[in-house]
Amino acid sequence: MTNLPFINACLNGLATVLLLAGWFMIRAGNRRGHAACMVAALAASAAFLVCYLTWHGWLVQHTGKGHVPFTAEGTVRVVYFSILLTHLVGSFSIVVLVPMTVSRAVRRNFKMHRAIARWTLPIWLYVSVTGVVVYLMNYRWYPSSEWERIRWLEGVEMGGGAGVMPAEVPGAAAGAN
Repeated sequence: MTNLPFINACLNGLATVLLLAGWFMIRAGNRRGHAACMVAALAASAAFLVCYLTWHGWLVQHTGKGHVPFTAEGTVRVVYFSILLTHLVGSFSIVVLVPMTVSRAVRRNFKMHRAIARWTLPIWLYVSVTGVVVYLMNYRWYPSSEWERIRWLEGVEMGGGAGVMPAEVPGAAAGAN
């Protein structure tokens, strides 16, 4: 389960590449290539959503919280939460914009499809890229001791949790959650 954040970042990165490829293809007049890339980007984003909900559901079940706290201090904390906030607003937007954009293409209403795609694409790209940045900041560049505790918990459940639970987390005694 603790691999899901990495998988989510990879799916966001894949969606970014596919969105850009689709944009380049439509600019070159390749409608079929564009459609294939955009459907693949939609599939990558849908897979992301399934993994994201699975991960956060697992977190709630095993830690009582639906997130891994970001504990870095100073300017980086302001930067992180600014990125996270705009990422979340964009995420909610694309949940509405993507189906609208796709439905217009499916109905072959390309004039309306283009009109909304001009908004959908940059927002979707922003959400995909910032999803990777949020992952890197929270899990790789500035991981919290809570993240180590969560990884330890999973190891115990999988039967590989030999060793002592990370003690630097308040309330991290065995069975605390």
